[in-house]
Amino acid sequence: MRISARADYAVRAALELVVRQDGGPVKAEVIAIAQDIPHKFLEGILGDLRRGGLVTSRRGGNGGYTLARAADTITVADVIRTVDGPIVSVRGERPTQLAYTGPAEPLLPLWVAVRANVRKILEGVTLADIAEGTLPGPVRELAAEPAAWENP
Repeated sequence: MRISARADYAVRAALELVVRQDGGPVKAEVIAIAQDIPHKFLEGILGDLRRGGLVTSRRGGNGGYTLARAADTITVADVIRTVDGPIVSVRGERPTQLAYTGPAEPLLPLWVAVRANVRKILEGVTLADIAEGTLPGPVRELAAEPAAWENP
């Protein structure tokens, strides 16, 4: 699985909204500078997040972006799906839509298992978890395994 720059930027932008939410709407320029995200690219991402119902926007001098709901109800999976579509795909299709024959048959359950595990992790971590620095135990345990940090 590959996390796109768009997905990475979207999660980082959402996290800026979490930590700045008490100050009212946050301007895109502030998020772009704080997270070193190209401003024009960020505008497109914020538009996707708005259309996806994860953020709201307000125009004007006091305008900007805010989360549309509480940070503890928005998962990393929600953000990624909103800007990139399905979490795990094979050749652009969901694994459950594929069919293999012969020696490749075992690939289908493998891809389904990969998808299920990635979803389990990303759906189990909220923006609040990350902002508070309290990743769920299973995620911390996986990240603590020596193989998790090694290059392939």
